[in-house]
Amino acid sequence: MSHDIRIVTEAELRRVVTLDLAIVDEIEAAFRALAGGTVVMPPILSMALEEAHGEVDVKTAYIPGLDGFAIKVSPGFFDNPKLGLTSLNGLMILFSAKTGLVECVFLDNGYLTDLRTAAAGAVAARWLAPETVTTAGVIGTGVQARLQIEAARLVRPFERVLVWGRDLEKAAACASDIAEATGVEAELCTDRETLVARSQLVVTTTPSRTPLIEPGWLHPELHITAMGSDQEGKCELAPGCLSAADLYVADRVSQCAALGELRAALDGRIAPEAPVELGQIIAGAPGRRSPADTTICDLTGTGAQDTAIASFVAGRLGDTGTVVRT
Repeated sequence: MSHDIRIVTEAELRRVVTLDLAIVDEIEAAFRALAGGTVVMPPILSMALEEAHGEVDVKTAYIPGLDGFAIKVSPGFFDNPKLGLTSLNGLMILFSAKTGLVECVFLDNGYLTDLRTAAAGAVAARWLAPETVTTAGVIGTGVQARLQIEAARLVRPFERVLVWGRDLEKAAACASDIAEATGVEAELCTDRETLVARSQLVVTTTPSRTPLIEPGWLHPELHITAMGSDQEGKCELAPGCLSAADLYVADRVSQCAALGELRAALDGRIAPEAPVELGQIIAGAPGRRSPADTTICDLTGTGAQDTAIASFVAGRLGDTGTVVRT
């Protein structure tokens, strides 16, 4: 019996879907589903290729109620820009949850991962950032630095963005791009401590293996979303930050304990006693208790997010893509 598979390229996907509140809502629903305990989500398959300064992650999850589930392969090779190539690429495969047959292959080069990762940052900001944010800060200068700020502004309409990067030229370019994309004032900041001090919302978006934010920099009315640490050895926040905050939130505690900021805190024996997951807060667990609280959200990226966005995009395709009959 023949079977049709739809193959969709990055260029085609970009015409179908862009970062908006609909995607944020879909990713929020995936976090809520995770809190319900019925999602099937195995641990991340992660492989580091140190000689090539690269890594590969494979993620998947089944969310009851969705017609399909996705398997995502996400390589990150961080010397690629020297070759004129992007650091991140990859693909997603959407399978039928009823038959296991392949329904769609998204040759997205990481585009859908970029969207769902940015949307997860917006979910974190929606549930954890102060209601009033006038200044946001971003540490990092890559694609996610730009997208995280665009996504966060969907839920917190701040007026100013501060950008820090190790390479001042790249940081200036990132600030210019953010200003053009959002219409807000974007300013290069040469000191990380100053960036944190002036911001109510900070997003860290780097593959750093040394801390970029220290506990003593935390202040009332601050939320930090750390999304760069997603492999063993990465660390954007000094371990003491987690226990110094009023609330630490993980996207998935087991993942964060192995790959995220929680791992370093556990190693240093200064981790929060009872970490809570973002989905649990969405489902009704206590979150930010007052405007003065300091909160941290640790995002390692979940297979549930990949299944959510792949299913969402499949519903928007129409006749987009090429159908291959097998």
